[in-house]
Amino acid sequence: MSLRIQAIAVDSTDPSIPAAFWEKALGWRRTHEEDDEIVLEPPAGSMEDGVVPDLLFLKVPQQKELKNRLHLDLRPEDQDAEVARLEALGARQVSVGQGVAATWVVMADPDGNEFCVLRALRPGEAG
Repeated sequence: MSLRIQAIAVDSTDPSIPAAFWEKALGWRRTHEEDDEIVLEPPAGSMEDGVVPDLLFLKVPQQKELKNRLHLDLRPEDQDAEVARLEALGARQVSVGQGVAATWVVMADPDGNEFCVLRALRPGEAG
């Protein structure tokens, strides 16, 4: 099959807000920017470049109202340090009913889009 995901689209009333957060959070580069859309891609020449889907931030008139139906799961080397870093960039921890036993931390970017910071992989676990 010759089908692949090109981009993950994120709607926003102001695409510059989530794009600025994710650009810093992931260390990605802006490869396209207009008033109604911004594209982020992995660093040029990195292992992810041309492989991982781009992030496409699109301007829409509606505010976010409900829990995301699709979200990103991020796998850090150090969960606590990464949560603290993302909070410093403007993210916040949120509850979507995950419970206290969850091994992941649910967060929202400055535009309210939820994502999860998973626990670090243990030695011998596959990514």
